[in-house]
Amino acid sequence: MYKIGIIGDGYTAAELVRIIAGHEDLQTVAVTSTDNIGKGLAEVYPHLRAFTDLKCEATDVEVLKRRCDAVFLALPHGLSVPLVKELAGAGVRCVDLGADFRLKDSRIYEEYYELVHPAPEMLDQAVYGLPEIYREQIKNTQVVANPGCYPTSAILPLVPLLAAGLIEPRGIIVDSKSGVSGAGKALKAGSHFCEVNEGFRAYGIGNHRHGPEIAQELGFAAGVPVDMVFTPHLVPMNRGILSTCYCQLRDGATPGQVREALEAKYAGEFFVDVLPENIFPHTKWVYGSNLVQIGIHVDQACGRVILVSALDNLCKGASGQAVQNLNLMLGIEESKALRFAGIHP
Repeated sequence: MYKIGIIGDGYTAAELVRIIAGHEDLQTVAVTSTDNIGKGLAEVYPHLRAFTDLKCEATDVEVLKRRCDAVFLALPHGLSVPLVKELAGAGVRCVDLGADFRLKDSRIYEEYYELVHPAPEMLDQAVYGLPEIYREQIKNTQVVANPGCYPTSAILPLVPLLAAGLIEPRGIIVDSKSGVSGAGKALKAGSHFCEVNEGFRAYGIGNHRHGPEIAQELGFAAGVPVDMVFTPHLVPMNRGILSTCYCQLRDGATPGQVREALEAKYAGEFFVDVLPENIFPHTKWVYGSNLVQIGIHVDQACGRVILVSALDNLCKGASGQAVQNLNLMLGIEESKALRFAGIHP
């Protein structure tokens, strides 16, 4: 039984506790907080009452080193690096759900997060935590940078086509919609009920922090920098992301090759479901699950490829994927505690 610590007590932390409660090989032994120190976690999240009696505690790295085999860091950007340096240096495996290790170029991190990265030398050591793409590297690392929710929804459908040379690496458009839980638990004017309910808006236009993360991974797949536009939208639902990706078919490529490339890439993947022709995903189909579903449309007459993906931003977009990564890091069967269907209706 591996002892697990969770640094942070937001929505992703609660989702981690929920998943680990059904995991035979993991036991949550610590949840740390700044606002709820001394409170029972079940006081903060009553839906966990039957599953945990842990109390939120202050973050003490020395205590975590002694008590934990692995730690999830569910913190805002800029806070994970010093903790990961100490914990990983002591042999504790770390999965960071924040942004501090996702971008390989510290200059881009500084531009988009307005912080000087305190340990740029660690960026090459951390593995980007998309198991369907970096599985073998994840198995052998001490630090995983868990991907953002929007990037997961865009990278998984696009990478196989770029790697196969079937679509152009320019003119890619990623149009994404997310539920409000993606903004986190902290109170913000833009996520108040009366601001969100019966409304629909774009935000972060041209400068959202997940844009360079998507571009980085698409560029690695293409072998050249990509020309890409990413626009996120906020929709009045609790959980879920729907991304529609538009790209141009390369000369000589066919619709059949597009489908074959995606089906071949994900044929053995439990958590990526390439849907049959003319079926496109719905966020309700993956609600509460660690699944991402992908629908495909190719218009050969104009050479346009449209890919639609859906996932739960708190599960495959965050905590479920984090557990998937830790399973690989610890040599546990990858899908353990994650083989559950979405909740529908």
